[in-house]
Amino acid sequence: MRKVIVKASVEYAILIGRGILGQLGEETKKRIQPCKAAIITDTTVEKLYVEQAEKSLQQAGFTTCRFAYPAGENSKHIGTLSDILEFLAEEEVTRQDIIIALGGGVCGDMAGFAAAVYQRGIRFVQVPTTFLAAVDSSVGGKTAIDLKAGKNMAGAFYQPHLVLCDVDMLDTLPEEVFADGIAETLKYGVIGDADLFEKTAKGDFRNDLEEIIETCVKMKRDIVMEDEFDNGVRQLLNLGHTLGHAIEKRSGFAISHGHAVAIGMHLIAKVAEEKGMAEAGLAEKIRKALENNNLPVSIDYSAEEITEGVLKDKKRRGGEISFVFPTKIGHCEIVKIPVEEVAELVEKALQ
Repeated sequence: MRKVIVKASVEYAILIGRGILGQLGEETKKRIQPCKAAIITDTTVEKLYVEQAEKSLQQAGFTTCRFAYPAGENSKHIGTLSDILEFLAEEEVTRQDIIIALGGGVCGDMAGFAAAVYQRGIRFVQVPTTFLAAVDSSVGGKTAIDLKAGKNMAGAFYQPHLVLCDVDMLDTLPEEVFADGIAETLKYGVIGDADLFEKTAKGDFRNDLEEIIETCVKMKRDIVMEDEFDNGVRQLLNLGHTLGHAIEKRSGFAISHGHAVAIGMHLIAKVAEEKGMAEAGLAEKIRKALENNNLPVSIDYSAEEITEGVLKDKKRRGGEISFVFPTKIGHCEIVKIPVEEVAELVEKALQ
């Protein structure tokens, strides 16, 4: 089992290995005295893994209850959050108890947000079941729900007490869902690890999943420890996300987060080249890496449709929006773009 320690406002371990879901109870018990564990999951994961998680927790002395919401991004709204909070209250969960987020990024975001606000904050554990959640969203303490205006518009910074990643659970993912995590892994490579990018770009890395997840979470760990509340260097993790979130929202979430980020990463690389910020051929290199992994690189939406979404992005600060521009594989820069120039940027991206 691999272990990565995050020292943020809460110090916690990220455990990575194969066949370790059965150790969830004992690993949680090492950090939290047995209590009531409320498992939050979705209807897909519930059928696959919730019984094993419950058994492990119960054998370690925890009592359990569970709440499952309909799987998918369309459940990530205030109504589901309200249902989770009412469930916790009905089950008489207290501040001495814990939440177990058993699922992908949607689950981690919502269960983490519920943990942050229920009784002004209770402890929670992340158990990512998707590649995307394993390499990115389960680490770092960002929790959120979507609003009608845009993605992740309401949330809190709230760190887990443990992240347990059983790599075997990724074997049951549909290929298109697994590909969402590939997009985020390529993102980490573009941001700061050329070797990781090259390994992932070839599309043949399944035997190295534990190493790749560890590499990604160590990169995120270092960034989060430097900038936990997203005021500086942590914004590098938004590569491809400003355009990607607008694409995702415009599609009504028919385009998944990872697929939208893939498109956004390629589009912003084209703009970086056009502006003379990036080395020649960078966008093409990113395009080939994405296509090698069956990820999209373009979209048919109009510039006006994308611009509308970008202008509502939560990264907007007054009259500016931060964009992450790749300059070469392994290096990016954060640039503040005046809102009046966003439409032009989007036009260039879509050309």
